[in-house]
Amino acid sequence: MTRTETAGNRGEGVRSDCYVSLTLTRDTGRKVNLHSKVKVLYGNSIRKLCQDMLDFYGISNGVLDIEDSGALPFVLSARIEAVIRRLVKTDKEYLLPVLPRNLYSTERDADRVSRLYLPGNSPKLMINAGIYGSHGIILDLEDSVAPEKKYEARFLVRNALRSVDFYGAERMVRINQLPAGLEDLKFVVRQPVNLILIPKCETADEVQEVDRSVSDILGGRNDKIHLMPIIESAAGVLHAPEIAGASKNVVAMAIGLEDYTADIGVQRTAEGHESLFARNMVVNAARAAGIQAIDSVFSNIDDMEGLEQNVKESKALGFEGMGCIHPRQVPVIHKNFLPGEAEIQKARKIAVAYEGAIKESQGVVVVDSRMVDPPVVKRALRTISQALRANLISNDWRETHE
Repeated sequence: MTRTETAGNRGEGVRSDCYVSLTLTRDTGRKVNLHSKVKVLYGNSIRKLCQDMLDFYGISNGVLDIEDSGALPFVLSARIEAVIRRLVKTDKEYLLPVLPRNLYSTERDADRVSRLYLPGNSPKLMINAGIYGSHGIILDLEDSVAPEKKYEARFLVRNALRSVDFYGAERMVRINQLPAGLEDLKFVVRQPVNLILIPKCETADEVQEVDRSVSDILGGRNDKIHLMPIIESAAGVLHAPEIAGASKNVVAMAIGLEDYTADIGVQRTAEGHESLFARNMVVNAARAAGIQAIDSVFSNIDDMEGLEQNVKESKALGFEGMGCIHPRQVPVIHKNFLPGEAEIQKARKIAVAYEGAIKESQGVVVVDSRMVDPPVVKRALRTISQALRANLISNDWRETHE
């Protein structure tokens, strides 16, 4: 009796991927059939990878067929491992070396103005994602991956975390809705991942369950992986304050308006009146917990004017960033979320006046003949920090303020 499993993608338009089929037989011996446009250049290295993996898993009888569309080693090995582990009961992982540049952590208050979603089973979108300059890159295992592809996507996302250079972007993974997402954690937590997004979160218990699972997988306390719950239902909105404060590892909370509007039975509109209550709840819950509030994606990738207006409204509501579903959205989001010249100049005045008051042991900060309250000073200092990180001002901003 023979058994066959497949993984990957093939067909017109597929690139940087491969389609793998493995058939285990009772016959002794094994065979690798490779079909690739780059066979002349890379055929030997691809075959060696195949043989190494078959040896690693102790497979001596079977036929491995590969249709290659320019897949890199991290893709090939992910696809091959997925079919092997569907056929052979094992927890062994075939791990490629971690790219040294990927061994970085991110701060709790890191800039998260933009985060670019990438489908977790589409390697062609992963390879150059870092060049677009988004603050975060989300490898998505949830809605963008078909149910029948979720298992193999876990291997691809795991390998991408190890092998793809995201140019310093915060490496994020959106797991599946619990309880399936707990299985996703086993694949990504021990990899160079900075943040886990928890979709369709409705209770603090869900956050705490993810937090415990991350700690257990790491073999102790979680001190390196941040959490970002996503509020996507009426229940989630009403429980937003508890969710925001559920764990010290929660650094931000996002809202997902497509699912939220569907849950309350309304259409999502450009004006956004139907989601104003929910967005205000998320912002206030996040602020109260001392974490960042992150807005939903803007789904029309061709409407740059609509995106610009959406970002301005989002910033006015108190959000500090939003999701992107296309690279062309990144510069628009950055431009309109980051502080403008007038905002920076005002913050400069307040910051300089505040530092002067501290030096003179004065308890009152005065700018343009008006007293400035501590929250205003705090906001001004945050604007200065944001402008410095974005290279909008130089380090000598104190001397150049007007």
